[in-house]
Amino acid sequence: MSYQTTETIQRLWDDFLRESLASIPPEERQQFEQQFEDRLTELLKNAANGGVDGFLDLVGFGDKGPIEFENLPYPHIQPDFDDSVVPSQLHADAELYYIFQHERMKVFKVVEVLLRLFRQGKMRIQRGPGARALYLVEKWKPLRYGLRDRMIAYRRAFNYGSAKAPAGSIVNVNFHRQLVGFMVAVAQYFRDLRVSEVIRGGPMISQRPFGSVATVQRLGLDLRYALDRSTYGNIFALTIEVGHYLNSIMKLLDTPDIKKAFDANTKWNVIEIVSNRYLGGTSEPSQRAKMAESGRRILRFVADNNFETATDPSIFESELRPIGPHAEAWLAAYRTTPEGQRFPGVTPALRSTLGRKSLPV
Repeated sequence: MSYQTTETIQRLWDDFLRESLASIPPEERQQFEQQFEDRLTELLKNAANGGVDGFLDLVGFGDKGPIEFENLPYPHIQPDFDDSVVPSQLHADAELYYIFQHERMKVFKVVEVLLRLFRQGKMRIQRGPGARALYLVEKWKPLRYGLRDRMIAYRRAFNYGSAKAPAGSIVNVNFHRQLVGFMVAVAQYFRDLRVSEVIRGGPMISQRPFGSVATVQRLGLDLRYALDRSTYGNIFALTIEVGHYLNSIMKLLDTPDIKKAFDANTKWNVIEIVSNRYLGGTSEPSQRAKMAESGRRILRFVADNNFETATDPSIFESELRPIGPHAEAWLAAYRTTPEGQRFPGVTPALRSTLGRKSLPV
């Protein structure tokens, strides 16, 4: 199909769309609007596929020789930047974030202390399930990715920690800013939605919320792209191995003989007691546990959602609703950590992320 014919079709399509929508009752138009848009895109794409030799025609090397501009095939370029990510890397990032928060809770160091106490006979356990688990960990040393490897992974993926990234590797320097920005965008969206429901008297989609879907989508796309480009290499393998190890040692800490040795009721009591006695104190276990849970859920959503621009707001809202509480929970926990104590609040943080002047706190 020629370029001139394509332009004519687009003009005629606008007239057709206007007449078709006018004949549809207003309450039914919304369900047809996106179908019309998809159909136009399909028509233009199929028409362009017939001109595979368009470049040869342009320079005069085609079967017809030099042809006029208005007879050239229409070049339909398919946008695919937002889809050019590796899903396995993004899912690994979500698990790596969960692991990082447990690293901050000193879980791995606690197990190292238990191994040392078990080896030196300073812990009153002998042959229970906890003692056997410690023996197997010490015998097989299942964690080949040590502290240095993990710290480099955190630095590359999240720009967390002080480890020096390998020369030439990509460091996701804006991760924390983008993560906080996405959290506050989701939180602000649902806060605005609740306000609109109160003011306008109902939750129906026709009573449009004040929140902007585009802001959430834009920040989600930026976060996803930055994570994807910074996590090549061993991040996936490291996450799989360390994830299995973390699962095993959390079960180890919950064994009855180890809990009894520290007069603890839960594995979290063991982590707290060992941290206070041997590691100089705890590191916000309550906040970190919630940030690990909610942060992983948010990053999984970012990995699995394609953030299509033309998505029906009601559908996107339904997809987004389950993670709304996670965003609020993450922000509430983050504000009580040392690095989050300067967090100005959802609205000022969102304005700052979008490049606007922050409101006074």
